[in-house]
Amino acid sequence: MTKTDPWVVHKFGGSSVADADCFRRVAAILESLPGTRLGVVLSACRGVTDALLRLVALAERQDEGYRAELAQLRARHATIAEALLSADSARLYLAGFDRDVHDLEGILHSVKLTRAAARNVSDLIAGYGELWSTQLFQRFFAERAGRAGPVEWIDARRVVVAEWGPLGPGIQWPESRAQLAALVPADFTGTLIITGFVAADRRGVQTTLGRNGSDFSASIFGALLKASEIHIWTDVDGVLSADPRRVPDATVIDSLSYNEAMELAYFGAKVIHPQTMAPAVEDSIPIWIRNTFAPDKPGTLICAHPASRLPVKGITSIERVALVNLEGTGMIGVPGTAHRLFGALREEGISVILISQGSSEHSICCAIPQEQAERAVAVTRRAFERELAEGHIQSVDVDPDLAILAVVGDGMAGTPGVAAKVFSALGTSGVNVRAIAQGASERNISVVVEGRSATRALRSVHAGLYLSPHTLSIGVIGPGTVGRVFLEQLAAQSNRLREQFQLDLRLRGVMTSRRMLLGDPSIAPGEWRAGLESRGTAADLAAFVEHVRVDYLPHTVLVDCTASAAVAAHYADWLAAGIHVVTPNKQANSGALEYYRRLEQARRTGASHYLYEATVGAGLPIVHTLRDLRQTGDEVTSIEGIFSGTLAYLFNVYDGRTPFSQIVADARGRGYTEPDPRDDLSGTDVARKLIILGREMGLGLELADVKVGSLVPAELRAGSIEDFMRELPRYDSMMRGHLDAARARGKVLRYIGRLTAAGAASVGLTELPADHAFANIALTDNVVRFATRRYDQNPLIVQGPGAGPEVTAGGVFADLLRLAAYLGARL
Repeated sequence: MTKTDPWVVHKFGGSSVADADCFRRVAAILESLPGTRLGVVLSACRGVTDALLRLVALAERQDEGYRAELAQLRARHATIAEALLSADSARLYLAGFDRDVHDLEGILHSVKLTRAAARNVSDLIAGYGELWSTQLFQRFFAERAGRAGPVEWIDARRVVVAEWGPLGPGIQWPESRAQLAALVPADFTGTLIITGFVAADRRGVQTTLGRNGSDFSASIFGALLKASEIHIWTDVDGVLSADPRRVPDATVIDSLSYNEAMELAYFGAKVIHPQTMAPAVEDSIPIWIRNTFAPDKPGTLICAHPASRLPVKGITSIERVALVNLEGTGMIGVPGTAHRLFGALREEGISVILISQGSSEHSICCAIPQEQAERAVAVTRRAFERELAEGHIQSVDVDPDLAILAVVGDGMAGTPGVAAKVFSALGTSGVNVRAIAQGASERNISVVVEGRSATRALRSVHAGLYLSPHTLSIGVIGPGTVGRVFLEQLAAQSNRLREQFQLDLRLRGVMTSRRMLLGDPSIAPGEWRAGLESRGTAADLAAFVEHVRVDYLPHTVLVDCTASAAVAAHYADWLAAGIHVVTPNKQANSGALEYYRRLEQARRTGASHYLYEATVGAGLPIVHTLRDLRQTGDEVTSIEGIFSGTLAYLFNVYDGRTPFSQIVADARGRGYTEPDPRDDLSGTDVARKLIILGREMGLGLELADVKVGSLVPAELRAGSIEDFMRELPRYDSMMRGHLDAARARGKVLRYIGRLTAAGAASVGLTELPADHAFANIALTDNVVRFATRRYDQNPLIVQGPGAGPEVTAGGVFADLLRLAAYLGARL
């Protein structure tokens, strides 16, 4: 050994020593480590400590079943020993185990007779698990001879002296150092196998270090041995940024400061307990959290000065919390109110988790464990009985079923905008904040939220701080002509969006008019059709929406690719409930003005987003352009253009050589028309688009206000789509007459929509000069001209393809991505 060769302490938890294979894995890890001096602290085999405490409970109930359960513990350890040890070593180990069993039976018999076990008796029994696991492992590891030097067993009861006080076990360091020095020579080179969890008091009576005691043991021995590092081996890859059961995209934190780890641990994160770190913190010993089952992964480093530059390290929560609120005008400016409140709670033994008070001193509230809520209210009312009677304090209330969300990170100090991101994420996901607390260190922002919203809050804040992908729970209604292509585009881009922009577009449902497919956790966008056929169920819109909207996903969006008024009738309820809507369906925005205004109110009520760019011009930025003009203060005087890609196509192609009815049939086959071509030919579709734009301009237009020149013969306005398509050729001569008349005047036919700021709206077939801007466009182009105060002499023109499933689906997809950006995604 050289003078520079330090001790390194490794602690393995119960899951790491659960069975014979786990013992072999631990041995292999230790044999692969550098250095010549290892301290190895072991917990009891998984579940053994709880089983030992159950023996005590059975004996207290005078239940003889404790004998059978003790025999099961013996059988379990015998199985491990026989699998790992030589025959002679296993025999010797089990002989010692049987002596322990005999002693335990005597102790438990006494407990059975007295029907009560004192604390020191429970501690004595609970500590046998660590004795058994370490003695077994010491024999096994010594027989393997995989490391240089001796392998010695250290009974921590002969080293660690602990006295319990109000704050838990207090380590008596001088006595403990002296006892270790008596057992382990200063120049010892080899491996120490050390019992975790157990210690002794100054009288030599066995005690324990409490829950997480083996972690504490590792920290204690790290300090006693002046170790250079402590490694805590468990069954996770390190400290995670959130609970992976609730935030599946939680990531391993590369490094934490001691203070960050303590904050996260206090609020329930799976980190070693703050108290167990204290000896290591005192001596600035780095602590590694690593995975026994994936030893090649780096894990998480906890140290005084971590290298990680992430401002936020983790987000965690405490569940089943109640908020006690003391409120009254008599509290303002009166010293000692908080002292009396917290003194009363302390006397009752009630733990205060969080405190929040406004600067007005009108009220003070604190969060406590929910099971203590009734006692807390009662003791608070007794403490302020006089003030309540005299009206100086108006109320003492308790709100149950809450949760505390804590955002932790040293880097938040002095970093503007972190709190804004937290509250923005909570707001956009519809989570109401009941109370807020933040210390002057700025290391922790804590908020109290409804318990049922806790998972959604965790996920939204985790994504809002870019610790995991932004997740949108998506339901698609109407996978027809446009919906099918939208799903194809979603399938093609999902992986790229996740990898490049941390955006998780999670498809959870697809519904047709007859069937629906629900996915949990999701549906692969490219596999919805096969799934709908094989696993689909009868369509139920309410059940569909309920499935897509789950509490643990922060944002829900319904993509309606139908042309159904029945589906559009649900938008207001969805928006009011906080569900976002993206749609190319014109029914809602061009329906009754009263319903349109209800949509606006619902959106504000639910703090939701309603995006419908594809209702006008497919993928062209027509609605967006109009909104930008008005929001920047421009005055729109008129809008006119070709608003139907279908009708643009028909009159670009129609030259008289091919009958008009045949061109209509061809356009329908290409997906250029609405499912019922009469919606296009009647002018209704264009009229609806004018209504949508007019309402964007602030006009209170109804569909009946639009003068419509229909191209559907009166005799064909009723009847089925098939009847219409069959009978339409009878009217080809009428359309040929319009074409010939226009040509005779040197003009072309175009179907134009016009809208003025005064509310005059009309759509119809119009003759235009052959050199008119609207006369020379590509086949399915929409062209829209905005005349405004700014764009007066030279109107603003938006032009491009306005029909076809590809461009319409692209417009829907663009709205979906726009929504993701509104919700905080970095696109």
